[in-house]
Order: sequence, then C-alpha cells, then structure tokens
Amino acid sequence: MLRKLYAWAMGLAGSRHAPAGLAVISFAESSFFPIPPDVMLAPMVLARPNKAFVYAGICTAASVLGGLLGYAIGFYLEPVGMWLLRLIGHPDGKAAFERWFADWGLWVILIKGATPIPYKLVTITAGLAKFSLVTFIWASILTRGFRFFVVAAILKYFGPRMLEEFEKRMALYGTIGAIALVALIVAWKMLT
Repeated sequence: MLRKLYAWAMGLAGSRHAPAGLAVISFAESSFFPIPPDVMLAPMVLARPNKAFVYAGICTAASVLGGLLGYAIGFYLEPVGMWLLRLIGHPDGKAAFERWFADWGLWVILIKGATPIPYKLVTITAGLAKFSLVTFIWASILTRGFRFFVVAAILKYFGPRMLEEFEKRMALYGTIGAIALVALIVAWKMLT
C-alpha cells in the first residue's frame, strides 16, 4: 500500500494539479498521511527551479495548517490521537512525549520538525501534552519552513547531484547537527 501511495504522489508531482497536490500532501502528512511532501517537492523544484521557493512556501503553510489538525486531534480527540500513534509505531508514546514536552518543550518541535522524523508525532503529541498553541504555531512555521526551504534551495542551486551527495551523507550531517543542538540545549539549561 505504501508503494502505491508513493507512486501516486510521484505521478501527481508531474501533473498540472501538482501545487494543489503538494499542499494536500503537506497538510495531510502533518497529522496522518505516511508520505512526506518531499516526494513531490523534489521533482517539482527540479522541473521548475524558478518556482522552488513558491513550492517551499506551499509546503510550509500547508504543513503548519496540517500540524494544527494534528494538534487538535491530540488535544480534543485523545483516543484518535492514541490510535494514530499506535498506527505509526508508538503505542506507548504518550507518556514519553509528555515528558519530552515538559522537559524540553519548544526544542522538541524545533528538532523533530526539521528532521525526517514524522512530524505527525510532534503535532499529535503536542496536543496530547496540552503544549502552548502559540509556541507550537511559531515553532512549526520556523522549523517546517527551514526544512522545506533548505531542500528547495539545494535542489534549485545545486541540482540533483548535490541532493544525492547530501542524502548519502545525511546521517553524518544529522549526527553533527544533533550533537551541536544537544550541546546548545545543555549549555542553555546549565545557564538558566
């Protein structure tokens, strides 16, 4: 089923309905859909580099709006939120995520929203944890925008060859970034 959804998303990326499809997938991925919008964003940017940042903006706006749906699911529909967490492989995740939000709050959104970790985990659990909605919104705009605009910029300016190189070394870059971020968080916690 996942392969069929992936093939469908790739086919949609080449159609005249691609921007609308990109918005729908970005919205849905933030709360329940398993395919990330990058599947459409990449071929769309490669086909029309002059629209790269328009497409990244569509992804960002739709992803944040979809994130609000995920937040609402966790906040108002806890049984549905728990069912979705079980469906995506986190059956006992509520307590752990609530602790993460209690201890780290904003950092959970900033770190997870910019990584390939499914953003729906952040949105649903932020609602379950009753995390500040205002902070959730601005952090989502920041982190999702960062992610999609970086992908669009890499593709626009360096093309598919650079993206392949980045994807090959993504684990290394991710590890370096995570270590730097953890060091900043620890330093911040120690100073406050």
